[in-house]
Amino acid sequence: MNAPYLPKIVMITGATGGFGQAFAKRFAAAGCKLILTSRSPEKLNKLAAALEVPIYKIILDIRDRKAIEAAFAALPEEFRAIDLLINNAGGAFGMEPAQQANLDDWQNMIETNNLGLVVCTRLALSGMVERNHGHIINIGSISGSYPYPGGHVYCAVKAFTKQFSLSLRADLLATKVRVTNIEPGMVATDFSLNRFKGDAERASKIYAGTDALTADDIAESVFWAATLPPRVNINRLEVMPTTQGPGPLAVHRT
Repeated sequence: MNAPYLPKIVMITGATGGFGQAFAKRFAAAGCKLILTSRSPEKLNKLAAALEVPIYKIILDIRDRKAIEAAFAALPEEFRAIDLLINNAGGAFGMEPAQQANLDDWQNMIETNNLGLVVCTRLALSGMVERNHGHIINIGSISGSYPYPGGHVYCAVKAFTKQFSLSLRADLLATKVRVTNIEPGMVATDFSLNRFKGDAERASKIYAGTDALTADDIAESVFWAATLPPRVNINRLEVMPTTQGPGPLAVHRT
């Protein structure tokens, strides 16, 4: 069954991570042209070689505003009319209590999850509004709604992503540009391995005894939101595995 609508040009940031690869493969399978960003030339070349659609590759650090601006300015004519921007680049770093957290980790989370997101969004929006057509999909997290010990800045940056997405909707109400925040729960990717800085044993315990979501599950959610008729805007989509749910408020008793 064909989708009601299909974006022609899709830009995906953080394309070589678990989510990014799944998104790229899902939209490539539908025949979309892709703009893919990554910090790793090797990983990006490998991913692009596996996809049989036109691809424009961008090597940059999503924390570098000038690099992002230069990349957008250098887009070839045939890739300029971005229909869908998926702000996927991000991550969590460390899970110590706030009073023990590493400030470099905090800054990295703020810049990786929020700075690149707002810069890419602003640069893509001008063309979308001018064409009166387009879609911004931000990859948030249930952490933006449900705080937890050790979440501190990661929860905060994902709350920012949620509020930024909703505020964009308010600004764009008079246009046909759509905005969606996808909010995944527990997903078995390299997320926890990166969070714990390569500690595979600690990362594996996060998913032990669960039936976590997969990157493909989230890719299907993104694809669904992106291919609905243009009159439909999914503001927020919260997705959890059936083995996860919002927990009770914590009470410390002495």
